[in-house]
Amino acid sequence: MNLYAIRAIYRAELARTWRTLMQSIATPVISTSLYFVVFGSAIGSSMTQVQGVSYGAFIVPGLIMLALLTESISNASFGIYMPRYSGTIYEVLSAPVSPLEIVIGYVGAAATKSIILGLIILCTARLFVSFEIAHPLWMVAFLLLTAITFSLFGFIIGLWADGWEKLQIVPALIVTPLTFLGGSFYSISMLPALWQQLTLFNPVVYLISGFRWSFYGVTDVPVGISLGMTLGFLALCLATVYWMFRTGYRLKS
Repeated sequence: MNLYAIRAIYRAELARTWRTLMQSIATPVISTSLYFVVFGSAIGSSMTQVQGVSYGAFIVPGLIMLALLTESISNASFGIYMPRYSGTIYEVLSAPVSPLEIVIGYVGAAATKSIILGLIILCTARLFVSFEIAHPLWMVAFLLLTAITFSLFGFIIGLWADGWEKLQIVPALIVTPLTFLGGSFYSISMLPALWQQLTLFNPVVYLISGFRWSFYGVTDVPVGISLGMTLGFLALCLATVYWMFRTGYRLKS
């Protein structure tokens, strides 16, 4: 394992975060704070509790997950697309660095940035609502697992995209709507029976449900299924990345 190569890629990607601090950290935190003001304070004040939890506290895990998914995909996709766009990816591929080391460097940096952002939003939420974390170790586990999984997904998007506009298609048209429809701001038990069944086909439901369980011990689907779905998507992303490197898809042409 070439730790020097991994560290070089990892540090270079993290350095880009500090150069774009406003875009990478400040903007998502401000946007999430506005959600707390609008949904948690304005709307939440006129709503009863959801599953025994105040509405303002109930949406905390959903908002963290919304930011985590979006930023994981954005950081990872831009991180690998930029070297492809500038041509520097060929220097990385010709260096004595294995595909595994390349993936660890890029995905590790993207996941780290997303986790830092998630923790900042978690601390910011304390300014608006009070809440307790029932299972802190599981909360950290879901945070890490989700950040790594969707950073891998973003890495795949960065390899697949052949233009700047394609970097935004999947996050804007697929991931963000699925997150909003995945129980970020409500419990799926509040939906009519038919829509509850249809919502179960949304993979983001399992991520948010498992993450919310780690906070309050309440869940829309069994936590074991949530964990299994997350691990399954992680395995699918790993298999896809392996195929891309093995075939040279969008890397050697």
